[in-house]
Amino acid sequence: MKDYKKDISPKYLLIALSVICIVLTLISTFFPGLIKPLRDLTGRFITPMQEGVSDVGNWFDDKVQVFGDVKKLKEENEQLKNEVTNYQNELGKQEAELAELQDLRDLYDLDELYPDYNKTVARIFSVNSSGWFNEFYIDKGMNDGIYEGCNVICDEGLLGIIVESYDDYSKVRAIIDDRANVTAEIGTAGYICTVQGSLQTMDDGYLVATDIDKNAVVSVGDKVITSSVSDRYLYGITIGYVSSVEQDTNNLTQTAHITLTVDFSDIKDVLVILDRKQEVNY
Repeated sequence: MKDYKKDISPKYLLIALSVICIVLTLISTFFPGLIKPLRDLTGRFITPMQEGVSDVGNWFDDKVQVFGDVKKLKEENEQLKNEVTNYQNELGKQEAELAELQDLRDLYDLDELYPDYNKTVARIFSVNSSGWFNEFYIDKGMNDGIYEGCNVICDEGLLGIIVESYDDYSKVRAIIDDRANVTAEIGTAGYICTVQGSLQTMDDGYLVATDIDKNAVVSVGDKVITSSVSDRYLYGITIGYVSSVEQDTNNLTQTAHITLTVDFSDIKDVLVILDRKQEVNY
């Protein structure tokens, strides 16, 4: 069976379309009334399609715009996070510097309280694990004029005494240590007593002052200082204040509770008094 299907030459198709366009142009020019129905028909079908295509295009454009905004916001958010982190680091650094400056000011004020003694600043670098600063090491030693028997002060008063000294570091035993005791004076009358170190009583916030004469007039709030008769501690260094007092059962002495001026739970820097009362063994 023969195939009578023939392909239309593009040349003839182009000529036909050209003729149609010329005819429609002539009709539109000389007979506008005839072309109106065609325009209406075209507008009825083509215009909604154009609007639909336009709406789809606008939708895609909006989505692309939103995607671009989200990406930009993420980038800006990441940048802001980095800036916040930098500000936090800088703030932490400044707070640490301010804290260190305040510590130095406190040491300066402490130095002014005891102007008659030669002193040097030292920093704690090691402490035992008791929870209290009852025995620890500082970063200065004999090379800095620190020897056994040097008194150590902090905050507003007595912290302890040097018990071991090496070239560039020393060991401090605080007055709260169980092995420590300080000959002290209470009140303006200077009643003699012994302040005994005890980590157990420190858990309750005080040390005990014993051997107070039964006739001594001791009141809550009286100041307790190192005594002039102490063989290890220089005179006049504040230890704390009386928080309570009671007569002993022997009716010969009194016992007082002493609230200390030094916070033995948090110490960083100390002042070591280079003057010694006398050289002793510990």
